[in-house]
Amino acid sequence: MAQSVPVTAKQWSVVGEDGPNSLKYTEEPVPHVGDNQVLVRIHGASLNYRDIVVAQGKYPWAVKPGVVPGSDGAGTVLAVGKDVTRFQPGDKVITALQPKHIGGVLNTRIASFALGATVDGTFRSVGAFEEQGLVAMPEGLSFTEAATLGCAGLTAWNALFGLSGKRVSAGQWVLTQGTGGVSIFAVQFAKAVGARVIATTSSGAKAELLEKLGADHIINYRETPGWGGVAKDLTGGVGVDLVVEVAGSATMKQSVASLRLDGTISVVGSVGGSSGGEMPGLLDTWIGFFTARGVWVGNRLQMEDMCRAIAANPDKLRPVVDPRVFGLDQLKEAYEYLSLGKHQGNVCIEIA
Repeated sequence: MAQSVPVTAKQWSVVGEDGPNSLKYTEEPVPHVGDNQVLVRIHGASLNYRDIVVAQGKYPWAVKPGVVPGSDGAGTVLAVGKDVTRFQPGDKVITALQPKHIGGVLNTRIASFALGATVDGTFRSVGAFEEQGLVAMPEGLSFTEAATLGCAGLTAWNALFGLSGKRVSAGQWVLTQGTGGVSIFAVQFAKAVGARVIATTSSGAKAELLEKLGADHIINYRETPGWGGVAKDLTGGVGVDLVVEVAGSATMKQSVASLRLDGTISVVGSVGGSSGGEMPGLLDTWIGFFTARGVWVGNRLQMEDMCRAIAANPDKLRPVVDPRVFGLDQLKEAYEYLSLGKHQGNVCIEIA
């Protein structure tokens, strides 16, 4: 059922480079809907490490002044532009981080359009988004659950299945790190296709969640600094087929140590920061005979594939939302909570 279009919307904007202190909360006129745009009342949003570095001024790519942050959102269509054909008022939709990356090879121009950086994002109550940068929301999910799919979910999906000829399949070994959004999705997707998962974590409480999700082996990396060799031993000495690398330089040496010959490491982020740890170089890909692949989220066609898989398997693939959910006016607290690294799954925002 179509909803009325409000006159104003509450929103956050980034007005400096001082982390959460750079966030400004205002009420602004609802944006005009262009011919190819969709006006969405946002009901749920999700935070990512990327949002933190944007607010810190450390994002390595372009950010427009005063941008509305946030790449991940889910909501209901309020109105559509005259040339829109894929959606109508009342539809439930989710946002894509790179709205112009429909499929195929990513290029510089397409990459320059990014929600929460060069394009206004999802930390607001109502927003206008490009039609091609939206995907139908999978049935059976709440808005906060669905809001986790655009960045964390799609990044994990691409890391596992995006490299032709090396897609994860039944019986293979996947190594994941921690209990953040990307890592949790990687565990779920890997188990759904019959792969075996070795997960690293730092606490017993987080290990319980990983066990519940079906991880075959769990290694406490604080207690076992050489966890890469331990992971390889767990595979019978062969090594894992894929590492989903989220931490960066602090863990890469151990990640490479866990790999099998002709294995793959999907580098999807650097939540551990840029300092600390001996980081392998390009020559190591030859010495160790493995593929190192950078992953920037994914395209809309991959996102639609992922959503169909989730809709067909909602019990196995339901997104994990951290028990602590914030309101839109609590966004600064949500940033600080994510920064502490104590979350399990995705840190989400409910928007009334």
